[in-house]
Amino acid sequence: MVASFLIPVLPDKNGKNVRWYALGVGIADFFLMCYAFWKHYDASSATFQLAEKYAWVPQLGIYWAVSVDGLSVPLVLLAGLVTTLAILSAWQIDMKPRLFYFLMLVLYSAQVGVFVAQDLMLLFIVWELELVPVYLLVSIWGGQKRRYAATKFLIYTAATSVFILVAALAMALYGGSNITFDMAELALKDYPLTLELLLYAGLLISFGLKLAVFPLHTWLPDAHGEASAPVSMILAGVLLKMGGYGLIRVNMGLLPDAHIYFAPVLAILGVVNIIYGALNSFAQSNMKRRLAYSSVSHMGFVLLGIASFTDLGINGAMLQMISHGLIAAVLFFLAGVTYDRTHTLSLEEMGGIGQVMPKVFALFTIAAMASLALPGMSGFASEITVFLGVTTSDIYSSSFRTVTVFLAAVGLILTPIYLLSMLRQIFYNSGTASTCDITPSCDINDLDLKNQGSEEAVCFGTSCVLPSQAEFIDAKPREIFIAACFLALIIGIGLYPKMAMQVYDVTTVAVNAQVRESYTQLAQANPQIYAHSVLFPQIAASEVAAVAGISK
Repeated sequence: MVASFLIPVLPDKNGKNVRWYALGVGIADFFLMCYAFWKHYDASSATFQLAEKYAWVPQLGIYWAVSVDGLSVPLVLLAGLVTTLAILSAWQIDMKPRLFYFLMLVLYSAQVGVFVAQDLMLLFIVWELELVPVYLLVSIWGGQKRRYAATKFLIYTAATSVFILVAALAMALYGGSNITFDMAELALKDYPLTLELLLYAGLLISFGLKLAVFPLHTWLPDAHGEASAPVSMILAGVLLKMGGYGLIRVNMGLLPDAHIYFAPVLAILGVVNIIYGALNSFAQSNMKRRLAYSSVSHMGFVLLGIASFTDLGINGAMLQMISHGLIAAVLFFLAGVTYDRTHTLSLEEMGGIGQVMPKVFALFTIAAMASLALPGMSGFASEITVFLGVTTSDIYSSSFRTVTVFLAAVGLILTPIYLLSMLRQIFYNSGTASTCDITPSCDINDLDLKNQGSEEAVCFGTSCVLPSQAEFIDAKPREIFIAACFLALIIGIGLYPKMAMQVYDVTTVAVNAQVRESYTQLAQANPQIYAHSVLFPQIAASEVAAVAGISK
C-alpha cells in the first residue's frame, strides 16, 4: 500500500519505469512472505502466529490486529503469486500505466489484508477497500460493456458487504460490558441460537456472493467477460477465495451452532453450483464467460467440503480453493494470450491456430486438463478429497450422501465436455480468426485509432493494435514463464498434495472439531430435529445412546 503511493511521483514518460517498479514491489512482497512463513511459521500449531495488535480506535474497540494461521498462510501466498504474475502479464499495458499499476498494488494489499485481519471491523474495511481498484480496473481497461459489468460488481458486493458490518456490530455489542471486534474474543461469546442463525444467514449472503454461490453469481460472468486478462486472473485466482475463507473463518469459526443448521443448505447449494455452472459454461460462445461459469461450477466443491463435517472435507475445500486459484489464473491468462493474437473472444470466430501456435495450444491443454481434474494434477487431488469427505461423513443420512455425491459426479462428467470442446473450437475449427478478418476493438488516444470505432471501443487485454497488425506468433518467453509458474505448482500439488495440505491441516482439524462439538451438544438438546432426516444432519451411531437417554 505504501509503495503504491510512490507511483505518481516516479519519473516516467512511457510507462516502463512504473511497470518495473510495480513488478519489483510485487516480487519483493512475495519473497518476504515466503521467507517469513518459512522461517517463522510453525505448521504444526493451530494457534495464530506472527501476530501484531495495536489500538486503532480504542473508544470503539477497533484494533489493528493481524496474524496468520493455517487458513491464512496458503491464501496469502496465493494472493502474492497470482497478483505478481498478473502484474507481469500486463507488461504491454500502454493506457494510463501509472493508474493501472497503482490500482494493482492497492488491490494486492487489500487481498492480503482480508486474509490476515483478526479484527472483524478491520476485515470489513479491507473487504470494502478491495472494491475500489476492481471497479476502476474493469471500468477503464475492460471490454465494450465494461461500465455495466463494473457497476454491477460494485453494487452487488457493496450491498451485500453491509451484512458483514451489521454482523460485526451485533457480535461486538452483544453482552454489553465492553465492545470488541477481536475475533478470538467474539468466538468465546455465547450467542442465542436465533441470533446466530440470523448472523450466519447475513454473512452467508455476503461471503456467498464473493464465492459466486447460486443465485448470487450473476456478477461473475459479466465481470470476467469484460475485464482484461490480468484483472481476470486476480478475480478468479484470489477474490473468489475470499468468500470461501470468510465462510470457514467467520461462519464456522465464530458461529458453529448456526453452521449445524446451515450445513445441509450449503451442501445443496454446492450441488446446484456444480451442475448449473457446468451447464451454463457449455452454453457460452464467449471464451472468458465459459471459463467464468466453470469457476462457478468449481466453487460448488468448496461448499460441499465446508458442509461435510469431516476433516477430509474441509481439507478438500481448502485445497480446492488453492488449486482453483492456480488453474483459473493460468486459464484466464492464456485466454488473454489468445485474445492478443485473435482479437476476439467469440469461439465461433476462432479456429485454425493450433498449428501456428503449438506452444499456446500445449499450455492451454495442460491447464484445461488440470481444470477437468485429470489424475496427477491439483484439480483431481482437491475434488477427490471433497468427495471422500462427503462420502465418509457420519453426520448425514446415507440417502442424502448418495444423492449429493451422484449429482456432484454429474458435474464432473460435464466439465471435460465444455473444456475440450472449447479447445477444439479455439485451435482446430475453421473460424474467421485464422484469416485475420476481425473487427477493430481498440481506441486509444495514444494510438492513431480515434476514427476506427465508437466510444465503446477500448483497449482490451494486454495490448492494443489494429487487426492488420495482428500476428499469430507463438507464446513468448515471458508468457511461457508465467504459465510455467502456475503449471509447475498445479502438477506438484497434484503429485504430492501434502505439499499444500500440511500447511493448513492442523487448523482445519481444529475448526472441524469445534463444529462437531457444537453438533454433539445441539443434537443432545434437540434429538427430534436431527434423527433420521434427509435434509438435516443425522445423529452419529456413537451418540445415539446419550441422546436416547436424554429423550427418555
